[in-house]
Amino acid sequence: MKTEEIRNPPVARVRLPAEADAVLLEPGSAFVCTPCVQELTDRALTYLEVGYPVHFCGPAGTGKTTLAFHVAAHLGRPVTLIHGDDEFSSSDLVGRDSGYRKSKLVDNFIHSVLKTEEEMQSLWVDNRLTTACQNGDTLIYDEFTRSRPEANNALLSILSERILNLPRLRHSGEGYVEVHPGFRAIFTSNPEEYAGVHKMQDALMDRLVTIHVGHYDRETEVRITVAKSGLATADAEMIVDLVRALRALGSSSARPTIRACIAIACVLAYRGAHPTYDDPTFHWVCRDVLETDIFGVRRGSEPLTLELLDQAMREVCGVAR
Repeated sequence: MKTEEIRNPPVARVRLPAEADAVLLEPGSAFVCTPCVQELTDRALTYLEVGYPVHFCGPAGTGKTTLAFHVAAHLGRPVTLIHGDDEFSSSDLVGRDSGYRKSKLVDNFIHSVLKTEEEMQSLWVDNRLTTACQNGDTLIYDEFTRSRPEANNALLSILSERILNLPRLRHSGEGYVEVHPGFRAIFTSNPEEYAGVHKMQDALMDRLVTIHVGHYDRETEVRITVAKSGLATADAEMIVDLVRALRALGSSSARPTIRACIAIACVLAYRGAHPTYDDPTFHWVCRDVLETDIFGVRRGSEPLTLELLDQAMREVCGVAR
C-alpha cells in the first residue's frame, strides 16, 4: 500500500468572536441630577456626540464612575466596561490566541493508497476593546491609569485614525479593524499621586477631552445622601455640613468624600439614630468613618484627630432639642 502524508505547518489562525458581554443602560429615576450634575453631563455629551472621547479625572469618591454610566445611558448604545489593572497587557484589551484546533483528513478511497492530511490552527479570541470597536458600543474604561501605559497603546489609533491594529491577524487579512461610527469612549482616572496609578502617556492625553470632577456643591451632596440612605433631609444636611467642615481641616482637601456622608447616614437610618452630639451611635460611627480622613492634623507633635472631630461635631450638630 502506498502512503502519502501531507502536513501543513501550524500557522493558520481562526478568529472567534467574543461572547456578548455589553449591557444596555437606561437613565435611572433614582439618579440625583442637580444643576451641578446636569452641567457636567451636558458638557460630556456634547464632546461625545461630536466624536471626542471624554476623560473624567478627579479624587476618589467624587462619583466619576457613576457619572460615566449616567452619560453612557444617554447615548442609548450598549456599554462595554473595562477596569484598569496593572497586570493588563495589550492582548487583554484587543484579544489573543487561545488554544488550537487540529483537523486530520484520512483518504483511503483507493484502497491501495492511504492519504492523510493534518492541519493545526490557532484560535484567536477577541477581547472587549475589539468587540466594542466592531459593534459600536460605548466603552467605559474605569481607572484606566491603573493599567501600564504600554498596555493602552492600542487606543491611540482607535481614538485618532479610527482603526484598530491587530498585527497578529495581518496574514489572514484581518490585521486592521475599522472602528464602528457609533463607538464612543469614556475614561475615568484618579490623580497620579494615588497609589497604584501610572502616569498617562502624553500621546493618549492629547486625544482625550479631560473634565475635572471635584466635590459637588452642598445641595447635591445632601440629595445624594438622602437618596442613598433614606434619612430625613434635615439629618442629611447636618451630616454633609460636618463632612464639609472636616474636609477643610484634614490633611487632604479631597477627603472625607460623599462616601463618608452616605456611610454615616446609612448607619443612622438603620439604627434609628440622629446626627446630634449627644447621640452615642452618631459618636462612634463618626469616629470610625471620619477619623482616618483627618489623621495627620497636629499641633506641634500632638495629633488633633479626636479633638478636631469632637469640636466639629459639637459646632455643626449640637445637642438634641
